Amino acid sequence: MSNEVGPQRKTRQRTAVGAILDRSDQFRTASQIHDELRHAGENIGLTTVYRTLQMMAGGDGLDQIRTDDGETAYRRCSRGHHHHLVCRSCGRTVEVEGPAIEVWTDQIAADHGYTDVQHHLEIFGVCAACAPG
Repeated sequence: MSNEVGPQRKTRQRTAVGAILDRSDQFRTASQIHDELRHAGENIGLTTVYRTLQMMAGGDGLDQIRTDDGETAYRRCSRGHHHHLVCRSCGRTVEVEGPAIEVWTDQIAADHGYTDVQHHLEIFGVCAACAPG
């Protein structure tokens, strides 16, 4: 019998949600993932998808962003610190580094006496494929 509990436990639902995230380079909301699971014949409730994503976000290499309408979207990402450039039209997402942002963040924090600073930066625009002619 396994002693695995919490986020480490592998379930059918976690495997199904993980497979969808593995196939996409775009941020996906729980509703979008749930719809895809239903179309694939998986019988997983929306509440279960939300719970699964929340557990996975704690340690499965998932990044989260807040969409324009306030919903959380998830995507598998590299483990190192990075930022995202996200197309508002198609959702295409590119991981980018921002050394100047890192320097600025550290300087602003130091100027105000802050330590142990963390930040998240998402840049939203329209990619070249979606931009009008």
